[in-house]
Amino acid sequence: MTPDEHARLMRANQANWDARTPVHLGSRFYGLDQDLDPERWFAPFEWEDLGDLTGLDLLHLQCHLGTETLALARRGARAVGLDFSEASVTAATGLAAKAGADVTYVRANVYDAVEALDGRRFDVVYTGKGALCYLPDLERWAGVIARLLRPGGLLYVVEFHPLLNSLGPKPEPDQGPELLLRHDYLGGEGPVHRDATHTYTDGPAVEGATDSFEWMHGIGEVVTALTRAGLNIRHLRESDELPWPRWPQMQRTPSGWWRLPAPRIPLLYGLLAQR
Repeated sequence: MTPDEHARLMRANQANWDARTPVHLGSRFYGLDQDLDPERWFAPFEWEDLGDLTGLDLLHLQCHLGTETLALARRGARAVGLDFSEASVTAATGLAAKAGADVTYVRANVYDAVEALDGRRFDVVYTGKGALCYLPDLERWAGVIARLLRPGGLLYVVEFHPLLNSLGPKPEPDQGPELLLRHDYLGGEGPVHRDATHTYTDGPAVEGATDSFEWMHGIGEVVTALTRAGLNIRHLRESDELPWPRWPQMQRTPSGWWRLPAPRIPLLYGLLAQR
């Protein structure tokens, strides 16, 4: 697939996320009409891996509503959020103002981040959860990351495990509780086209652009792209917990997150790399 075709599909995704944003703002899933608690979207191990953020310049790529960006700022980072959806950036800016948080948001495609940020470099770049699947070219992404980081700077990727994506969504009403492999684990077969009137949250149907495109990326592809861009992998962990119950049989854990009953399988991973 050509770069022009990638750009066309990403424009479709941009329109789709613009249409999703008002649904997400009013959803119980995000709960933004309640007391804002952005740290609920973070696993405890994320703070352990990230360490002290006080005074660090941090960039959150593909930030959507900026909920995680707020949590990173509350931990002391000088945080910037970037997203290609104008509706998302507008919403994130409003949420930050309501929370009294000093966060800057920039609207740009992640591939254009270096230019959109005027060549600024960061101590930490954070990305996740559910972000990489909307990027068609991970080697190009990794090259952007390398240009965004200062020497010695850290990239932290916290993503849904490819196995989770392979299992697909919760079973349909006429299906049993068994989890089946429904999608590829490995990438390289092109985008998966979805035409969905509802998103992963509760709420009304999406009005307008309902088409979106996702690309599968195995962990090996992520690691290879980053090492080829000159980053060193410092840590990689897999977790069996999610911040919400994706399937009915999931059980609440002491952390407040959710896991499947045995056998345990990875649902999330955290990758720490250094430039």
